[in-house]
Formats: sequence, C-alpha cells, structure tokens
Amino acid sequence: MARLPRISPSGIPVHLIQRGNNRQVCFGALEDYIAYTGWLKEYAKKYSVAIHAWVLMTNHIHILCTPLEDGAISKMMQSIGRRYVQYFNRQYKRSGTLWEGRYKSCLIEAENYLISVYRYIELNPVRANMVTDPGEYKWSSYQINALGKLSELCTPHAEYLKLGLSEVERMENYRALCAYHVEDNLLDEIRVGVNTGMAIGHDRFKDDIEQLTGRRVKPNKAGRPVGWRKKKIQD
Repeated sequence: MARLPRISPSGIPVHLIQRGNNRQVCFGALEDYIAYTGWLKEYAKKYSVAIHAWVLMTNHIHILCTPLEDGAISKMMQSIGRRYVQYFNRQYKRSGTLWEGRYKSCLIEAENYLISVYRYIELNPVRANMVTDPGEYKWSSYQINALGKLSELCTPHAEYLKLGLSEVERMENYRALCAYHVEDNLLDEIRVGVNTGMAIGHDRFKDDIEQLTGRRVKPNKAGRPVGWRKKKIQD
C-alpha cells in the first residue's frame, strides 16, 4: 500500500516520532544527546519551527512542534537526520543508515488534544520504567515546561499558556496534570495517529484539514464499500 504524503500546514501542531533502524540505539552517550538537541535548536530556528515538547529516548525520539511555514518540518528533520547520522557513524565507526525510514507524524487539534500530547511525550520515560518522576529525566522538555528550566529551544504553545496567568501557576497546573498518565483510550489514539499519519482531533477539525490539504486524515471505513455487490453483478 502506498504511503500517504506527510502534511504540515503552517500554524497547525504536529506530533512526530522517529525510531532507530530495527529499534537500535540512537543515543549511546551524553555527547549524542547534546549533539542532537543542538542541531534540533539550530534547524528549528533556520526553518521556522516552534518546538513545544520533546523527549530523546534510547532508540527513538518524540517531538511536538508547530511549523510557521508550510513544509518546514520536513526540511528541519531532513537536515537534522543527515547531520546526526554523519556524526553518529563517525563517533561509533560504523556506516549505513541509523533511522527506521522516514519519520512518522500526525496533525493535532490544539484546543482539545495538545496538552495531552505534551503529557504523552514527556511521560515517556516514566512509562518505560526509566524513572519514577518525569523531572528525573534530563533529555526531555519536562524540566522546562514543569520546572522552569531555561531553554532557547522550547517555545510554549498558546494552549500551554492558558494553564495559568503566571509562569509559576502554569507550571504548577502542568505538574498536576502530569501526576497522572494519559488515559488508555487517548493513549491508543495518540499512538495510532502518529503511526498511521491520521490527524488527532474532532471530526470537524479533520474535515477542515482534508479540505485544506486534499489529503485523507481519517481512517478508511472497515469492510467493503457500500454498493460493491451490485457493482460486481453489473460488471
């Protein structure tokens, strides 16, 4: 089955994931994390992409971002991917690909789903039993969004800013939300969305995206299309 083209219209948040080839390790040392986050900051700025949340796991990454220009995310990820693979192969005296094909992504309806995707991403190390508290994991944006660590990489989304009138209030409310895992049904929706390229949001949001881009962002209905038997008889 042909892959659906990736879409990233300006102004609409995107959740993306990129995995190591065959789930192999992508970050083996402190210097690897530093290198990747440095290039993420460089190319996000170069191609006008606002980064809201991220996590670098041992063998994959998650990023929540908003492109400020159409197609900016593809340019950013291609540039980071090439640069990091060259670095990684040189560091570990290897050759060939590092990533499992192209990155996967889906559009997010900001008003009702964005903060849940923030939480999904930043609670990844907790779900993986790497830490018991997300603040213990250094290579995510949680320390920024929840604990106030300064960062030139992280840009708060408007929905995050609605969590409180002050920075202290926003962080307090965000920590309270992150005290609980994302609900199972929403967890599944986020995972299916990013792995299939389907948008996450209400039907009206998905209809608007399909009209804007001309690309399907809702799963096809299961089963045979209505009228298939009659058409087969006529044929």
